[in-house]
Amino acid sequence: MKPRITAAAGLAVAIFVVASLAVLTSGSGKAAISHTCSATDRQFLGAAQLNMAALGTLSQDYLQGNAKADDVILQTQSSVTSLLNTDPSDPSLSKTRTILRAMFIEYGRAIRADKHHHDPGKYIYRAYGLANFAHDVLAQAKPALAERGCDVSPLL
Repeated sequence: MKPRITAAAGLAVAIFVVASLAVLTSGSGKAAISHTCSATDRQFLGAAQLNMAALGTLSQDYLQGNAKADDVILQTQSSVTSLLNTDPSDPSLSKTRTILRAMFIEYGRAIRADKHHHDPGKYIYRAYGLANFAHDVLAQAKPALAERGCDVSPLL
């Protein structure tokens, strides 16, 4: 009697074969990133810098009791929307945009939790982790982007 291959087993084999081919054909495993410094990249950098500065100032005001939680939450939402309206072509900047959006969302959650007298710690932890990740992505791309005319230093 011939053994039957179930659909799940067939799918598992197919995934294994595709993954194996990807590993075998990738060489060193690191693809060369082709950086750009397009107008949309510069637009993203400006928007990110502006939103980081605005949130930083407002957060300081909030911590000192000079701003309301709702103001900070509104700024995080505005920052997410602002970054959604950018479309960087550089792969590192595109990745940074995604990370920063997630960071703004987590920071907004932290302020919302604090407003409702809940522990904001896990959200702050995530927000700072995402900020560090964005920093690492930008720091690695900085030399190549600088060669093309994009300065990411204000975001570092």
